[in-house]
Amino acid sequence: MAWFKRKEQGIQTPTSEKKDSPDGLWYKTNQGKIIHMQELRENAYVCPDDEFHVRIGSKEYFEIIFDQNKFEELDTNMTSGNPLNFKDSKTYEDRIAASQKKTGLKDACRTAVGKVNGLDLVVSCMDFSFIGGSMGSVVGEKIARGIDHALANKMPFLMISKSGGARMMEAGFSLMQMAKTSAKLALLDEAGLPYISLLTDPTTGGVTASYAMLGDLNIAEPNALIGFAGPRVIRETIGKDLPKGFQSAEFLQEQGFVDMIVNRRELKRKLTTILKMLQS
Repeated sequence: MAWFKRKEQGIQTPTSEKKDSPDGLWYKTNQGKIIHMQELRENAYVCPDDEFHVRIGSKEYFEIIFDQNKFEELDTNMTSGNPLNFKDSKTYEDRIAASQKKTGLKDACRTAVGKVNGLDLVVSCMDFSFIGGSMGSVVGEKIARGIDHALANKMPFLMISKSGGARMMEAGFSLMQMAKTSAKLALLDEAGLPYISLLTDPTTGGVTASYAMLGDLNIAEPNALIGFAGPRVIRETIGKDLPKGFQSAEFLQEQGFVDMIVNRRELKRKLTTILKMLQS
């Protein structure tokens, strides 16, 4: 009866003149909770009603981690080539260009240097919005150069992983990044510099099989999917039901693969404590 009440109160706005809410003003979580974007930002993109951690990218993580959101980004214009001349429905170059236009990113990883409560930190962060956060040559090279910067300036290094795995369009070139980043992390270890790995939803494939699980401290966000092959693939392969919560951050913590689970609202404070502890 809303139309009747509107008429009674003298509200006669034509449908053509009605204003819609601006896009991006509200967010609906997977659990159906509705939250205003401003409130979501103030809660580090965690829904206060159910603690659901919204998937975010490097822009949001840098806002959360760095003091006053001040940082220097490294290797900003690095982009992928097409060494294998990969073609599907369209060329790899076209796919890269379309993803760059859609996301405003050059590739699936950004590296930045800044301060966390006054402490120096180099951060490489993956963006799932760019071809599923897939690990290609640019991702591996940016991480490697970020580690080089940490080595040259004697700074700790934080890796924030969010990926579907290796980028199939680069085949062997993509898989080579697993060895390259792991070798660089070995140099960081030899130098006695801390490496913290933050696993977010999802962290899978070759990323999990390399740098994501090599931290001096492996921390994860609540309920993050972490694994190599996905649960459905494993279930179909072995023909058995999987344990409840299989490949969740909580399950991996129980098995000893994850050291701690950190709510994103506590991330900066926890990082500060960890850095002070490891650097001492």
